[in-house]
Amino acid sequence: MIFIYRLLINLILIFSPLIVLFRLIKKKEHFTRFKEKFTFFSQKRKKGNLIWFHGASVGELMSVIPLIEKLEKKKNIKQILVTTSTLSSAKIFNKFKFKKTVHQFFPLDTKYLSEKFLNYWQPNLVIFIDSEIWPNMLYSLKKKNINHILLNARVTKKSFKRWIKLGNFSKKLFQSFNYVYPQNEETLKHLNKLKVRNIKKIGNLKFSESILDLKETVNQNLKNFLNHKKYWCAASTHEGEELVAANTHIAIQKKISNLVTIIIPRNIQRTQEIVDTFSNLGLKFHLHSLNKKIPKNTQIYVVDTYGETKAFFKICKIVFLGKSLTTEGGQNPLEPARFNCNIIHGPKVSNFPEIYDFLDKNKISFKVNNENQLIKKINELFKKDIKSKYFGNKIKVMGQKILEKTVIEIENIIVR
Repeated sequence: MIFIYRLLINLILIFSPLIVLFRLIKKKEHFTRFKEKFTFFSQKRKKGNLIWFHGASVGELMSVIPLIEKLEKKKNIKQILVTTSTLSSAKIFNKFKFKKTVHQFFPLDTKYLSEKFLNYWQPNLVIFIDSEIWPNMLYSLKKKNINHILLNARVTKKSFKRWIKLGNFSKKLFQSFNYVYPQNEETLKHLNKLKVRNIKKIGNLKFSESILDLKETVNQNLKNFLNHKKYWCAASTHEGEELVAANTHIAIQKKISNLVTIIIPRNIQRTQEIVDTFSNLGLKFHLHSLNKKIPKNTQIYVVDTYGETKAFFKICKIVFLGKSLTTEGGQNPLEPARFNCNIIHGPKVSNFPEIYDFLDKNKISFKVNNENQLIKKINELFKKDIKSKYFGNKIKVMGQKILEKTVIEIENIIVR
């Protein structure tokens, strides 16, 4: 199986110039730093202990930021390397003012590039985050006897079905880690079936995520427009959920005439398709990207830009999180919970089952199974008009406990 994987990854390497060119045109690669993916490094390795964190993108990066902040204060750790694969995550990283921590893009997972990467950085401990499994890199780490752990590990029912089909190949990959720290019970169950050893459960690190850009806020133009209006937000919506939100708006507006629905689609490339849906229903909409005075009769406000979701969570008391009604998976609800939002979600939240279960039990989030239940729940929340600081504080306390346990684990591994 490793032979087939290496054959495929080497084919990708052969065609990589064309792939990179295409991604550069689409602005999905950094104009100069894409070379890091081929081990042309832009940062230098310092003397002393180095910890290397790797996560695929923004979500994985954000889950370990508080951990990195803690480790930066440790005198025995001289440098921290963070690698990710996406341009968006590199931009987010630059918002933090780290002293010891540098960012590079993760190399293409060929045997040669993996070994070249490790020879250059010579990490004392490697921490893969979430579900990052790269065979050639793992084989190279094992060969060089470098401690490596899978932190906040996540194996869903769907991904487990794929892994189990690979038989011993997948088992060897997971078993190569010195320690694996599952983020939930579902992952723990799947890891046991894969015969993974040295499993330790300390909790989900996503509870300890930082709230980046607390000063970030919506523009004055929007503030003026929303003044004296009732509004709610449908965030990270996927195909079909904008229609549900539009129908919900129409139903609620019969009782609340000054209602505004804010839509934040997960993929802004779908903006035209989304606004066509609203036009067909006769709804008046306004695009956030226009950055001009909002017409008074606007019913739907479409946030067709990236990176501003937190600003809307700060002002919205009621948030529906998408990818949960018409599409399977769900979105991480902890971010709006930290801003003390009342969260509504559909039944399809298989990516975050324990987090939603915790929030549902504490009446921080509410499950709805269809459009009618969504309408009913939003009407209820408008009547109650609640927004308690208790939500965010409870999550913060839990996150701190998990964070402290994780720091102790990492320090113990370095000492060993």
